[in-house]
Amino acid sequence: MSLQDAAVYLLLGAGVACEVIACLGVVVMRNVYDRLHYVGPAALGAVLIAAAVWAREGPSGIALKATVLAAFLVVASPALAHGTARAARLSRFGDWRPQREEGIEVEDS
Repeated sequence: MSLQDAAVYLLLGAGVACEVIACLGVVVMRNVYDRLHYVGPAALGAVLIAAAVWAREGPSGIALKATVLAAFLVVASPALAHGTARAARLSRFGDWRPQREEGIEVEDS
């Protein structure tokens, strides 16, 4: 086994481990807000897997596609998490702003 193969297997193993942890976190956590914390590791896993493809294939079409996909996940992940959290809050309280029943001091406007 060469050093290149070891690097590929290490990156791929770390990427798959991140994805598995993210999936398990989504399944195990109780509410939507706790589940949203596992969106970040999923994007990191995609970056590690794309790096493994680059290390294995070098500059190629498949490496470029893996990089574009990983970049899309890194950019879209925070926006999707924010949108999901806001939708969950709207569903629960009917408004995204802090509510009196939460124990947060609210200014009347």
